[in-house]
Amino acid sequence: MLSKLSRLFHSWARGWIILALFAVFVVFVAVTMPLLRAAPGGSVVSLDAQFFYTPEQAFSTVASYGDAGRFWIRIYLTWDIANPILYTLAFSLLISWLVQRVYMPGSKLQRLNVLPVGAGLFDVLENICIVTLLAVYPARPALVAWLGTVCTMSKMIFLGMSTLLILAGLVKAITDRFKKQ
Repeated sequence: MLSKLSRLFHSWARGWIILALFAVFVVFVAVTMPLLRAAPGGSVVSLDAQFFYTPEQAFSTVASYGDAGRFWIRIYLTWDIANPILYTLAFSLLISWLVQRVYMPGSKLQRLNVLPVGAGLFDVLENICIVTLLAVYPARPALVAWLGTVCTMSKMIFLGMSTLLILAGLVKAITDRFKKQ
């Protein structure tokens, strides 16, 4: 399945598609982030922006939303689903484009383009955990909080690895003058 997804990303990896996706992503974030910060509970440092949190920290964060918790459930089920879809596609296509210039066709390293999918999947799972914590508040399900922490950490690790891969790919592609292998 990942091989098929990798090939699909490679077939979509065109410069104009990548630029369009990044433009949409940047505009999406630039427009929505100020609105979210101005929304009720927008000053709360969200769980998905932290690398690690304990269940107690998760419960404290959920409590700090107060009545705005219901509003944030909708955000996690809409905006924070669109966001990982956009960055997963943008990163996967950019990595596809770069690895075509760094590794020979047929190389197993060409499949590194699916790395951002891990970030997107863990981001969605993280959202499910956060929505669950918000929905059941004031209950304090420690297992859900720990699962949320694991998902957040995994998301951040996949995003970090994807970013490092992009940076390394850019350096190598620049030195090779962006020629396809």
